[in-house]
Amino acid sequence: MTGDLEGCVGLVAIVTWLITAMAGLYLLYLWISGGGLRQQATKVTRFPTLLILAHPVLAVSALACWVAYVLTFERFLAWLSFGVLVTSVLLGFTMFTRWLGGGRHARGAEQRFPMIAVLLHGAAGLTTFVLVLLTAAVASGA
Repeated sequence: MTGDLEGCVGLVAIVTWLITAMAGLYLLYLWISGGGLRQQATKVTRFPTLLILAHPVLAVSALACWVAYVLTFERFLAWLSFGVLVTSVLLGFTMFTRWLGGGRHARGAEQRFPMIAVLLHGAAGLTTFVLVLLTAAVASGA
């Protein structure tokens, strides 16, 4: 019975992950179309390119590990996914605090981010994080 619950929660985590990714892609589109890459040289943006690229690359890598976990139920993959996800979350939190710090004085491409998109991305990401942590803990018998 636990395996069925793990599989169900694992699939829900994939869905929330995909919602997070869609909102994140929208924010990335706004940043790039707003000149975020061009603003790197002038330091107008608060988001370095490495930060912008590492966050989704790590999130997609963690998702790939999670899908492998859902298919195999190898608990190592659940914890590997969680570990990579933690790194991505920390980078995302860094961007969020930099975005908040800009406030109404933001000058970079990130000033175009709609609050609802940022909140959706963060809430879905937090939900995914909790689901992955709980599922990995249950898989380990914790």
